[in-house]
Amino acid sequence: MRFAIAAADRYISIFEAFVDAGWHPVKLFTVPLDNVVNHNQAVIQYATDLGIDVQLSRMNTQDLQDLHDRDCEVLIIASYNWRIPEWRAYLQHAINFHPSPLPLGRGPYPFHQVILEGHRNWGISCHKLEHEFDSGDILAQKHFALTQSDCHESLSLRTQMAARELATQVAFNFQALWDRATPQGEDGSYWKKLADEEWLLKFDQPVEAVLRRVRAFGQMECIAHLNNTLMFVRRAVGWTETHFHSCGTIVYSNQRNIVVAVTDGYIGIVEWSLVARNQVVQLGR
Repeated sequence: MRFAIAAADRYISIFEAFVDAGWHPVKLFTVPLDNVVNHNQAVIQYATDLGIDVQLSRMNTQDLQDLHDRDCEVLIIASYNWRIPEWRAYLQHAINFHPSPLPLGRGPYPFHQVILEGHRNWGISCHKLEHEFDSGDILAQKHFALTQSDCHESLSLRTQMAARELATQVAFNFQALWDRATPQGEDGSYWKKLADEEWLLKFDQPVEAVLRRVRAFGQMECIAHLNNTLMFVRRAVGWTETHFHSCGTIVYSNQRNIVVAVTDGYIGIVEWSLVARNQVVQLGR
């Protein structure tokens, strides 16, 4: 089948799976990214190697008409920051891969909340594209179990690997899955983008809660306020221990390692910066 795809590097595996299954790409849509936190260099190179057009501007109805004129049969959304225009007047099919076991976890980026809420199972869904985000009938899903040690990075990588498996399944069974797609029902949940305060480490909590928040944001960095200084934290360790320090007190430091008292022990902040990662370009930290 002939298809166009909207994607960034995180879900290039979806693009690759459809090509490997014998589908014929006609165009890649992506968005301008910083290639520090979010990346699209690999997916653009992959499309270039395939000899297809790449568009970084927002998709509009003229683009959909162009896809129709190129005999494109399916529009695949693997990653895209903009709402897709109504497509049914131009294309036979449009699908979206969403990184949650729908109808749970609709929304722009569920990964942080998965870890914060301690979910023990997760997955990725392929559904028909509708105007309301993440609401279309489900073609197929891939589920996997989580552990207490999972973090933002492990969840992201596991979802990327599951995405390739799911995309392969969809590619080889597309029409049958499309025809028997299942409505999501009314019991779904929409997870909004987390407020700024959710990124903040709270040292008046137990060790486990603080480390869970660090794991939930990982390389995207959570925030700490210590000694009137704003810090961006990527990694921390912790242990329980009886003490008489006030929560939030720096009790020890050595080079760039900082130990902070919490309710039932200590947190060691071992990777941090005074500059947010999304503000850093070519510093190599």
